[in-house]
Amino acid sequence: MNRYRLQALGLLLIGAALVWFVWSTQANPDSPWRFKLGLDLAGGTELTYKADTASTTDAAGALASLQQVIDRRVNLFGVAEPLVQTERASTLNGQDEDRLIVDLPGVTDVKAAVDAIGATPVLEFKLATTTTVGTTTQQTFVSTGLTGRYLKSASLQFTNSASNALGAPTVLLTFDSDGAALFEKITSENVGQVLGIFLDGQPISTPVIQEAIPGGTATITGQFTATAARDLVRNLNFGALPVPIELIGSNTAGPTLGANAITAGVKAGIIGFLLVALFMLLWYRLPGLVADVALVGYLGLVLTVMKFIPVTFTASGIAGLIISVGMAVDANVLIFERIKEELKLGKGPHEAVHIGFARAWPAIRDGHLTMLISAVILFWLGTSIVQGFALVFALGVIASLISAVTVSRIFLLAILPVEASGAWKFLTGSGFRK
Repeated sequence: MNRYRLQALGLLLIGAALVWFVWSTQANPDSPWRFKLGLDLAGGTELTYKADTASTTDAAGALASLQQVIDRRVNLFGVAEPLVQTERASTLNGQDEDRLIVDLPGVTDVKAAVDAIGATPVLEFKLATTTTVGTTTQQTFVSTGLTGRYLKSASLQFTNSASNALGAPTVLLTFDSDGAALFEKITSENVGQVLGIFLDGQPISTPVIQEAIPGGTATITGQFTATAARDLVRNLNFGALPVPIELIGSNTAGPTLGANAITAGVKAGIIGFLLVALFMLLWYRLPGLVADVALVGYLGLVLTVMKFIPVTFTASGIAGLIISVGMAVDANVLIFERIKEELKLGKGPHEAVHIGFARAWPAIRDGHLTMLISAVILFWLGTSIVQGFALVFALGVIASLISAVTVSRIFLLAILPVEASGAWKFLTGSGFRK
């Protein structure tokens, strides 16, 4: 008995510390542990782009590079904690397409957000080839795989020109190690051929390869004005896109709408929790009170874990948390009903608790396992909104398993007597029974 009481005291102290941590960090507006809110709660803009990866043999690598470039690009515009994600989604016609999701907290001007990202150029190097159709010879350009993905930096230079005493503006490109090796390979294998430099699908320079070019540098000598060359260098340094992207959707949530969503979600959660706690207390009496205390600790645990990961809180995440509370209550109901059956057979409270938990465990285990499998599938295959729900729900299911099977059991064994009589018999009963 003393062992269980010490364990129960320790759990109470841990639970109180977790609840205090959640409350204190959330009440402090300057705390780094405050919940990170999604766009639907904090306000901002979400942009959805379709990424054209058909021309690359390494779609996964191109998407990863695209994500990094866009993240760097939006950060240059002073966006607070932007979230840039890639995903593969199915369209209505059954085709899969790669998408880029850009969340811009605090940005409610969609046009400004689109312009900030759309100004990033797509840089490609393509080899010229000739094809004959009938009696007509046409020049076409084929991809070499060398794109802005491999660009390390761009700089502006002025070369001497007989027609321009100030010198003609040129753009010097410097590739990373992988790009340098690829550029040297392309130039060494295609001496005498035209290597077109394309920006946003348009050729800006079509030089002839004179010799292999080691060192990872290339020069663009298009018909630039000084202003145009400077702007090109700036945009390339911001990050040239490895693949073209097309805006296919946008969604904006104002700060007022986000605040209303937070208020409604918190209110729904508090009302739901209080109703469930009241039902457990009235129907299951003392075990119900134990379950309510365990649920408070459960919420403290889940919310603390969400702060440490950290999990971005969205409206769907609030829904997942509320549903997981229902799972925690369901586990307690199964346990208490099994305990009630043992008490009816004349078992003492301690013995009934041990047997009740043991017999309820298979059903609790299987129920939580199926919920976890569902959460994993939703997170694996779902969009970012669905993933937020799935992650919070999975955390809640795991925490509810710990709360019901461990915390409630220790609390009951700590306060219940070995044998029930008098008032204890009423307190361990349920429903309308004495």
